[in-house]
Amino acid sequence: MDLRDLTDALDPLEDALDQLGDALDQLAARDPSELAGCETIESLFGSQARLEALVTTATAAFEASGAFVPSGARTVPHWLTVRCHVATPRGRRILRRGRTLRSLPGFSQAWSDGDITVDQVDTVLAVATPATEEALARDEALLVDQATTLRPDQFARAVQYWAQLADPDGTESDDEATRARRDVSLDESFEGMFFGTMTLDPITGTIVAEELARLERCFFEDDWAGAQRILGRDPQVHELARTPGQRRADALAEMATRSQMAPADGRRPAPLFTVLVDYPTLHGRICELASGTILAPGALLAWLDQAYLERVVFSPGQRIEVSATARLFTGATRRAIELRDRECTQAYCDVPAARCQVDHRIPHRAGGPTTQENGQLLCGPHNRLREQHPTADDGPHLE
Repeated sequence: MDLRDLTDALDPLEDALDQLGDALDQLAARDPSELAGCETIESLFGSQARLEALVTTATAAFEASGAFVPSGARTVPHWLTVRCHVATPRGRRILRRGRTLRSLPGFSQAWSDGDITVDQVDTVLAVATPATEEALARDEALLVDQATTLRPDQFARAVQYWAQLADPDGTESDDEATRARRDVSLDESFEGMFFGTMTLDPITGTIVAEELARLERCFFEDDWAGAQRILGRDPQVHELARTPGQRRADALAEMATRSQMAPADGRRPAPLFTVLVDYPTLHGRICELASGTILAPGALLAWLDQAYLERVVFSPGQRIEVSATARLFTGATRRAIELRDRECTQAYCDVPAARCQVDHRIPHRAGGPTTQENGQLLCGPHNRLREQHPTADDGPHLE
């Protein structure tokens, strides 16, 4: 190929880049309110995903070509830092994605088509190891399908279970390493203030976080009631006596105070592990906290001598229900629905089960039974919206 042929081959590429720049200029010149429609935002994010995929694969090809070497840059990330103003850590991440995607053509194509985003790509790349290479090549089509249909958090849980089956030994080792990273530091400054950091494994982190959240909620209700008495009306959040961070700090101090007050021979609270049977969206072993945090089975061993085991059955005819004619969901029926739905079933909501209400799909007043099949979790606002506007479309629901 002579120089003229090379120039002719480059012209279409330069034209395409110019057209891309012109299109971006036209969109940037518009008032943002013109782009604020549902379809427009969805299209913009899809285009952003496609462009990110193109940049990632092109950057990996750029490294392979060695075109950056004459500049004197030692690596592509260093070149990107100077020429493209990309922070070096981000440049390394982009390059790692590009290298790994060469062996994952399905994910590369789905990203290039805008069907998934960098979030799903990073989720699967996190489990792409030599130990899972063969299984990943075998199951890539299945994982791509899940990436395009599940919410990012649901896909992340599915991938974690897949990794446990693909590399059970590595998963157990990773869990041991995760627990070994637990650490808490609390140091006093010269002014008498205390500063600290906290890193906890999934189980102990859940124990601390749930109690901290419970106490913070109690303090919020106290602050709300106090502001109501003073103002004579429902207060705004900024009118409360404490900020959320201050309430959490007070909750932590309250936890320490109650620990000091506990009698030496007092009964120590026992953690509760929930075992899910026939979970409808996943097949294979299930091992996770009620909050949805995935655990390696070995992570439970240290707790089994002090924990209660709870068995919840979802299959009809094999479970304990409250009366189907009862007005409210209570007992085992309510608990089963909480564990099945995990969070508000309105598709755009992720309020956890502990802060949700259980309501009838078919209203009780219309003859709807109080059973697992007719129950669903809804947060307070979405449940009130449904009751106030029973025919309104308040968004899709998770089944």
